[in-house]
Amino acid sequence: MVRNDRLLIGLLAAAGLAAAAAACLLGSTRLGVGRVLAALVGAAAPGDLIVVWEIRLPRALAALLTGAALGMSGAALQGLLRNPLAEPGVLGVSATASLAATFVIYYGLVQVGAFALPVAAIAGALAATALLTAAAVRVGSVLTLILVGIGLSSFAGAMMALLMNLAPNPFSLADMLNWTLGSVANRSFDDLLLAAPFLAAGFALLLAARRDLSALTLGEEAAAGAGVDLRRARRLVVVGAGLATGAAVATAGAIGFVGIVAPHLVRRLVDHDPARTLVPAALLAGVILVLADIGVRLAPTAAELRLGVVAALIGAPVFIWIAAGRRLGNG
Repeated sequence: MVRNDRLLIGLLAAAGLAAAAAACLLGSTRLGVGRVLAALVGAAAPGDLIVVWEIRLPRALAALLTGAALGMSGAALQGLLRNPLAEPGVLGVSATASLAATFVIYYGLVQVGAFALPVAAIAGALAATALLTAAAVRVGSVLTLILVGIGLSSFAGAMMALLMNLAPNPFSLADMLNWTLGSVANRSFDDLLLAAPFLAAGFALLLAARRDLSALTLGEEAAAGAGVDLRRARRLVVVGAGLATGAAVATAGAIGFVGIVAPHLVRRLVDHDPARTLVPAALLAGVILVLADIGVRLAPTAAELRLGVVAALIGAPVFIWIAAGRRLGNG
């Protein structure tokens, strides 16, 4: 990478650390810098240790990693499809992961164990990824792949609506609805450890496709002429985005728009090169979600807002601006 890329990544990484630190400081119970530092090194009062290590720090890291997964997945999909409006939900992986989680809640399988729900979300994402990978191998058109994803997303959405409609009691309905709204509240380090292998595998696959994404800016025919294996590139991006997005949904539920917004904001800073967009987009998306979650916790409302709702309120206007101000095929 060139020096400017390293500077951008360094600044965004510092912003991520600062946002996570702010998340540990701010909340209904304000903690000073000294108390937070003491808690981080294990030299604080038991109450401060619980607030920092069991509530605020896991929650901040969950938001940071969820945003990173969605941001890098969105950047990779936009590069693959050469469409600035592409994001993890466009191929139906988010919707399928959410459907699997909703299924577990509907049948009360969350009582089996604490990991039942996130495992189900990851399994749903992997099932969608397997289907999309098979489609990517068989079809030679990105448009066809998009149509398959749209159909998968629509089917998953319809099935979630059916499960909610048939919810056996108001409590199950509330649990399913809360999951679809997205949140990192009450997340623990155990939740992060469960998602970590899938996040790492997804990131590795997406980064492995970065050279192919740069070549695809010239168009598929030109990229193929330059020696790019288009089928391999599609498999890497589809599987990588599926794993990362599935882990994100398992951690935080359904979070929209950040996968569109973050890549768009950094694209001009890296000369519109998809390969150079991946890491900055991941870092920026993580910062956005951490700051949004801080806003969720500090909002003066009777009930805590959901992170997915706040992300949509922030991201939807930007999405409209992108859609109205750019031609879809220009990336």
